[in-house]
Amino acid sequence: MPDSDVRIGLVGYGFGGRYFHAPLIAGAHGCALAGVVTRSPDRRAEVAADHPGVPVFDSVAELVAAGVDAVTVCTPASTHTAVTDDLLQRGLPVVCDKPFALDAEAARGTVELAERLGVLLSVYQNRRWDSDLLTVRQVLDSGELGEVLRMESAFERWAPQPEPPAAGGGLLLDFGSHLVDQALLLFGPVQRVYAETHKAASGLEDDFVLLMQHGSGMGSHLSGAWRQGSPAPRFRVTGSAGSFVMTAPMDGQEEALVQGRTPAGEGEDWGREPEAAWGMLCRGDEVRPIASERGRWDVFYEQFARAVRGASAVPVDPWDAVATASVLDAARRSATERRSIDVPTLGR
Repeated sequence: MPDSDVRIGLVGYGFGGRYFHAPLIAGAHGCALAGVVTRSPDRRAEVAADHPGVPVFDSVAELVAAGVDAVTVCTPASTHTAVTDDLLQRGLPVVCDKPFALDAEAARGTVELAERLGVLLSVYQNRRWDSDLLTVRQVLDSGELGEVLRMESAFERWAPQPEPPAAGGGLLLDFGSHLVDQALLLFGPVQRVYAETHKAASGLEDDFVLLMQHGSGMGSHLSGAWRQGSPAPRFRVTGSAGSFVMTAPMDGQEEALVQGRTPAGEGEDWGREPEAAWGMLCRGDEVRPIASERGRWDVFYEQFARAVRGASAVPVDPWDAVATASVLDAARRSATERRSIDVPTLGR
């Protein structure tokens, strides 16, 4: 690997590590996949097949001793705080997958630790670079919707497994971390939230609805479902001059990575959505397609590498994860108490 490459180690090689991180690290300009930590024989075999020559380690200590410049944490949600804090204390820049922490208190503790130590920390909110979200931002910036009144955003799917995997911490933390982060990115801080959730036999949420009131006056209606036979549109944004609707279920980058396609292999074609997936600007009977923006998950690690070299800010401010966790904490309390809950103002 070139001396200029940022050597990034990966802790965890489950679905997320294998498909959402390893190929994007390996293919990013200025990055190199320097090693993977996993004890599973099956996953060690997958690393060997997917990334020949990349060393595999039994522990974080072994990975660090081998020499890395930064580390990505993609372990089960319940371990994120402990693993991330340990790496920060070792002085290594960290990318932590979402959910960043199980609650806002833990999230704040990790971010404050990174600041005290002066070590870089970022959060893998890759869906900030989804094609559909980037297209929504373009439509909002165009002003064609007039005064924006409400956004409806859904991550709903019909999964073959009866329950979401325990490693994600439940659907409110898993899908909710993305949906809330996107809503905060588009419309700013949330003042109040009302939530309804359903729990599977395991006790983890497998279905949720959040109604959020932003300080700007906007309303965001978010939903996530693990086994929804008729998924809602991915986005519907309502304004005084029309609505923008995207009915395609999800951005296509996840499916592409699972199929073995990569940004490095596809170049400028990466992240392009077919015309059938484009959204529609609707004014009653007047309906006009809006070409989708390119999905750009590939930019995250390139920017993170520049941040490690001191040439850029991190791609996602970790304080954003504290804000997201605060909303999710309030949502869980709302679902339990069956009433709307004020979201604490984020102090830094």
